[in-house]
Amino acid sequence: MHWLSAAQRLRADRIPGVLVTVAAVRGHAPREPGAKMVVSPDDTWGSIGGGNLEATAVERARAMLARGEVAPEQLDLALNERAPVEHGQQCCGGEVSVLLEPLPVVPSVAIFGMGHVGAELARILSRHDLELHLVDGRADRVAAGRLAGLADAVAGVHVHHAPVPELVLGQVPRGTHVLVMTHDHAEDVALCDAALRCSHLGSIGLIGSSVKWRRFEQRLAAEGHSAQDLGRITTPIGAPGLTGKSPATIAVAVAVDLLAAFERERQLERKTPGTRP
Repeated sequence: MHWLSAAQRLRADRIPGVLVTVAAVRGHAPREPGAKMVVSPDDTWGSIGGGNLEATAVERARAMLARGEVAPEQLDLALNERAPVEHGQQCCGGEVSVLLEPLPVVPSVAIFGMGHVGAELARILSRHDLELHLVDGRADRVAAGRLAGLADAVAGVHVHHAPVPELVLGQVPRGTHVLVMTHDHAEDVALCDAALRCSHLGSIGLIGSSVKWRRFEQRLAAEGHSAQDLGRITTPIGAPGLTGKSPATIAVAVAVDLLAAFERERQLERKTPGTRP
């Protein structure tokens, strides 16, 4: 896999990585400036020249991942028989500077239901650096023309026309924040049931009133979900201070709440590197 495709895959799957680039070469070296590779906790893609140079860079990159580093680091290595090495000698004769840049793990959100609120929320979230999954069983709701306003999105947008939307829950990456807001309460309760059976998801939010939730609680309890399970679902959703009922207002309230959740995740990650929802 090309290093760029690997970086995109890691981002979509919410897996941390480091982009390693040959920044400068003095004298002879196995690769030219600009050569790149991507390092994840378990794999590598691309090459900066093999041997001690590459092995040392991979080792440094994985140490950065283990510490949860977010700032780039520079690594300078001499390629001669007198240079201290841990992974075998390289006698090209030159010196190489390598830049190691952590690839951020961005939030992931899945909106189930692209009705009025879902469309407004997608428009807001698309302006943020995250992975955004838009799911609906109705083809017209996820048609290219209806989503044309997301063409210049900052987010990575993934559109799912799914006649059985619950199946998409198994396709989204670990830690995805799920928002259930379809046009059909039967579909909503089926999604809640399926989401509670998934251990890899982040938060689960359900749009609706307290009356709707009381009915859902009864149905979900009948399906075998405990009170602790049901506590994973947040309803109503959105910042409590915004009480308007227009789709745009609801979307803003939900977006505010989500952005606060993302910040809490970042703070937790800084305090406990390697911990990820």
